[in-house]
Amino acid sequence: MGEFELIRQYFMPLARLHGAHSILVGPGDDCAVQRVPSDSDLVFSIDTLVEGVHFPLDYRPDYLGWRALAVATSDLAAMGAEPVSYTLALTLPEADEAWLCSFASGLGKAADAFGLILAGGDTTRGPLVLSLQVHGLVPRGAAILRSGARPGDLVVVSGTLGDAGAALGYLESRSDVDAQSSFADEAFVLERYHHPLPRLGLGAGLRGLATSAIDISDGLLADLGHILEASSVGANIERARVPVSAALTRLKGVESLDYALHSGDDYELCATIPESAWMGASSSLKQQFTVIGVVEAAPGLRLDGDTVVSESGAVGFDHFRREL
Repeated sequence: MGEFELIRQYFMPLARLHGAHSILVGPGDDCAVQRVPSDSDLVFSIDTLVEGVHFPLDYRPDYLGWRALAVATSDLAAMGAEPVSYTLALTLPEADEAWLCSFASGLGKAADAFGLILAGGDTTRGPLVLSLQVHGLVPRGAAILRSGARPGDLVVVSGTLGDAGAALGYLESRSDVDAQSSFADEAFVLERYHHPLPRLGLGAGLRGLATSAIDISDGLLADLGHILEASSVGANIERARVPVSAALTRLKGVESLDYALHSGDDYELCATIPESAWMGASSSLKQQFTVIGVVEAAPGLRLDGDTVVSESGAVGFDHFRREL
């Protein structure tokens, strides 16, 4: 199968332009054309996933299709953006039709779930690498940045943390275990890894409330550290408040909190919100977040008052440095 036949058969069906209110030209031309409404700002982000680094060797292609788009889309959620489109640059060792069919299926299901259409991309031959750029829109001036946290703001997180990080051990040691595993707790954490859900609705709900936000991709402490550095503030987190699933607790016991603090891949949201805004937020929004701490004027990140790091980036995953 040649490059252009590959694109025509597996990826052109994902470029359904009908209903895409701002995509005027999709795949098939030199560039895609997106029209940005006058009352909106364009928000875009790119993520690259490398086999053996961001996902296991010989990873199921339908899982990879979903996961790759979810990882990229989570950045839109952190900014409070509404998803519009994405582009895909795909490097393949070979044009394996069975692999491509499965990958495109997973990618298409994710795109439908997240409200995204394929606007263009590229394919080439080499080691398996995917780069996805996502585009979204926010009301003008309403994008949630990392740099707005202020002393006194509450630190909140969505969902539970550490589940996807715990799944890595099962991916490496039990390759036969998948989402249909009879081991319910293993299946739960594996599903969190295979099919992360970008918190798009929650991100949009934070507009006008949150002073800052980030998605948790590299671990709570690392990603909260990025907010603190960008905002020139510190924070104190209470260990007992960090939300951990019952499945993770049963699997990892006393180590479950370490997973929640340090491991990534959950793609939940961490945000800072003034207490007055939190008190006035809808009950449905508050039910999906947990208050875990408070922003402080003194730099540094503290757990129960004890300093963990004085600078962001000293914990969590880093491609060019060992984990600390």
